[in-house]
Amino acid sequence: MAEETDDALMARYGRQGDPAAYATLVERYSDRLFGFFLRSVDDREAARDLVQSTFLHVHRARADFRPGEPFRPWVYTIATNLRREHFRRRRRKPEALWDPERHPEPAVGPAASTASDRAVRRALAGLSDDQREVVELHWFSGFSFPEIGELVGASTTAVKVRAHRAYARLRTALGE
Repeated sequence: MAEETDDALMARYGRQGDPAAYATLVERYSDRLFGFFLRSVDDREAARDLVQSTFLHVHRARADFRPGEPFRPWVYTIATNLRREHFRRRRRKPEALWDPERHPEPAVGPAASTASDRAVRRALAGLSDDQREVVELHWFSGFSFPEIGELVGASTTAVKVRAHRAYARLRTALGE
């Protein structure tokens, strides 16, 4: 028997409220979304909270999901909007300045602790928010440029320009 598609699972959850369909979607997308959030917020707890918020929004908006539409861009649109709101809230709160003498460079975990990983994170941090968002959605989450355009509310051409400029800046920052 073939595995049910994400789109069909979400349609079934939206129509029938099937908890097994929702649980399968959570299982399939939790790790992907966690990585998506962790790359930008660099805080494991905040990334976990954002994953939970994403699935809470999926649950609340289940009746808005249109059967026949793809689930993956829909859930990443929710995640992208939550990430933007997270950064807006963070900008409103005063934060202590980071002092490199008193605080070592933060470590995300064993998988992201190499010098090259830190260099990539620093290079990504040097991009504008729009450029970083496009790179993360394209490179790390595997979305096509037309899909990213839909997710961020921009034309495919604008997304390609952002990506081109971002990749050029990354090559320069990483010395390639």
